[in-house]
Amino acid sequence: MKRIGVLTGGGDAPGLNAVIRGVTVRGVQLGYQVLGFRLGWKGMLEKDYEELDLDKVADIHRQGGTILGSSRTNVAKVPNGFEIVKRNLQELDIYALVAIGGDDTLGVAQQLYEAGGR
Repeated sequence: MKRIGVLTGGGDAPGLNAVIRGVTVRGVQLGYQVLGFRLGWKGMLEKDYEELDLDKVADIHRQGGTILGSSRTNVAKVPNGFEIVKRNLQELDIYALVAIGGDDTLGVAQQLYEAGGR
């Protein structure tokens, strides 16, 4: 089964749980296993994740915040950070990673892509 990952980074904001739910519901509909990384890029660096399924995300869109937690960890500021994330994506056989957040979170996602990440 193909896997996709999802993480939330940076400051808390309305709608994060709704996006997590949307990614999970559509991913499951398409036959993917969805892994949610705790505390944003920190969870990606440490392989700290949980499997998300329809039951876990059923009502989260009605709650504020993010069920995955968030942090301001910046992979670019961690020694060998991009290599660690690329290795973890490969070891976990993650086909695609959905990063939800602001400028820093999405900037890291762009740099990861440019560095050969998924």
